[in-house]
Amino acid sequence: MIKVTRLNGKSMLLNSDLIKMAEASPDTMLTLINGEKLIVREDLGEIMERVVAYRARLLAMVTTRLSSCEELQRVASIASLNASVEFGSGPAGSTPEGGR
Repeated sequence: MIKVTRLNGKSMLLNSDLIKMAEASPDTMLTLINGEKLIVREDLGEIMERVVAYRARLLAMVTTRLSSCEELQRVASIASLNASVEFGSGPAGSTPEGGR
């Protein structure tokens, strides 16, 4: 779940797995898989960062519980580093599409 803010200033938690599409028009509109649309104050970059951070936390919890599997931990660590570069925390000009 990620925390988002409606235009009226009220916060809500959203199951990020339900987000089908996010677009700026100029407000950020989230379209859920059931067709419902939510307009939120956060910009697209913030939404993407929150979703990636949430999924990274989930992955970290799984790898912690499976600590006997060193290979899984190594892969998870590499994947989290790649995600930070691909989703805007890396060098200027990097894109989620890997530069495409």
